[in-house]
Amino acid sequence: MRTVSSLLLLLLLLLPALAWAGGSNYTITPGISMPSGKVTEWKVPTPKFARDPAAAPDGKIYIAVMHGNKLARFDPATQKFDEWDLPNGTRPHGLVVDERGTVWMTGNGNGTLLEIPFRDGQPGTMIAHKTPSGGSPHTIIFDGKDALWFTNQSADKVTRFERSTRKMTEFSSRDGPYGLAMDKGGNVWFCQASGQRVGRIDAATGKVSEIDLGSGSLPRRIAVAPDNTLWVVRYGDGKLTHIDAATAKPVKSYDMPAGAQGNPYAVTVDGAGKVWANEIGTDTVTLFDPATEKFRVFSLPTKNEGIRKMIVDAKGKLWYMGSHSGKLGVVE
Repeated sequence: MRTVSSLLLLLLLLLPALAWAGGSNYTITPGISMPSGKVTEWKVPTPKFARDPAAAPDGKIYIAVMHGNKLARFDPATQKFDEWDLPNGTRPHGLVVDERGTVWMTGNGNGTLLEIPFRDGQPGTMIAHKTPSGGSPHTIIFDGKDALWFTNQSADKVTRFERSTRKMTEFSSRDGPYGLAMDKGGNVWFCQASGQRVGRIDAATGKVSEIDLGSGSLPRRIAVAPDNTLWVVRYGDGKLTHIDAATAKPVKSYDMPAGAQGNPYAVTVDGAGKVWANEIGTDTVTLFDPATEKFRVFSLPTKNEGIRKMIVDAKGKLWYMGSHSGKLGVVE
């Protein structure tokens, strides 16, 4: 009886951790990164500005091949790729894989959200959901329940799509909304890439507010940590900014190792709250430990990688896609 009670208590204690799937994916709870420094890369079959990798529940990595108009999938176990053509004009940008294994891709070229159900490892009928404002859908996340959220850069919108009702709701923004994340309260945070602000959509009211990061900051992407704080990379001035979700105020900003010339672009957080961020200008990725306020720098094996999105998988490995190099990479 005591054993059963202990198991139930353990499960209850684990529920918050299982429900949190932070960083930049919102389906796979990221593991704890303990990198040895080993970096491995694979050339994607169609190296036409492939970007924005996403981990699936089965451990496979999906990739949007933007200029090739394809969906690619990499199996770490076999180190083999699969590819599928997408509807004409999709020009995919971001993607996420939900708990059912369905792939959701933003159609940057035709103003759509593309739904791709999978069965027995193969895609079924693809459904393109048209966005109300058209535009150029960009980065996408999943709330772990029913809703997909994505930014629409040229339309200056952030859009919520409900799987159950197929309803889309748009929230107005400015300055090209780009990366986004959701805190534990369901509030959505997004970067205004051509401006100097981070936006916030209140989960209860839908009200949009903004945090000013200062002239020239040019925030690109944002990620949530296990302690319900957020981390933003500032492409313009080479800083990493920490934001408290509860107060909606910046906590502190840190100069990244390469400074402004590094042009930090992608950011994600592991299961222990350590922050991965790349410096696209210097072909490096960094691991920042908030406890020590120290960066570890990893030089990548290929020059001009062009990383625009990174994720941490369930094992704590960092996956990135070099849009310029055409290489999928992992740091472990």
